[in-house]
Amino acid sequence: MALPPRYEPVDRVTLLRGPEPPVQWFMPDTRAAAYDSKIEGNVIFTRLDAALNWVRKNSLWPMPMGLACCAIELMATAASRFDISRFGAEVMRFSPRQCDVMIVAGTVTYKMALAVKRIYEQMPEPKWVIAMGACASTGGMYRSYAVLQGIDQLLPVDVYISGCPPRPEALLEGLMRLQTKISGERSLLDQKPAWSKRLTEAVG
Repeated sequence: MALPPRYEPVDRVTLLRGPEPPVQWFMPDTRAAAYDSKIEGNVIFTRLDAALNWVRKNSLWPMPMGLACCAIELMATAASRFDISRFGAEVMRFSPRQCDVMIVAGTVTYKMALAVKRIYEQMPEPKWVIAMGACASTGGMYRSYAVLQGIDQLLPVDVYISGCPPRPEALLEGLMRLQTKISGERSLLDQKPAWSKRLTEAVG
């Protein structure tokens, strides 16, 4: 005949939660370069240009100038498979007053060129242009009297994307190249030279 097991007295907390596992957790000592979650008493140093560029490059609002088949790839880039919102550029507005970057996707004819230029001029500063595809960059296969041989003859282009048509990954690569370019801009000095000069004189 087996004897009943001997029960050790346990407290209420151990009975409810169980014994603590003999595992030791080691957290690596990682510190951010310019930010700490516990910012009480800490100071963050940066430049005004760097802060403006960081805000601008991560909140680009495209003006989708879809003129031909490249516009289908532009639509696919905004869909869930490629998800352009990871780069903060999912807010596509068809109003030029609310856009930062014009994506010229497709063949630009002379009949449409003046309308493209008018929409570009209505966009507020700062603004950038992406030429998406061979037709927007160089006219593509259309060497005719009706097709503009590159949108750069009409607008200042910041990034060229090759392909006929380029895949959505190529557009995302072009968007990242544009973000890199924005990071190196002198935002305050280029757009507000008089105000920047007075600020420099006051500080220095």
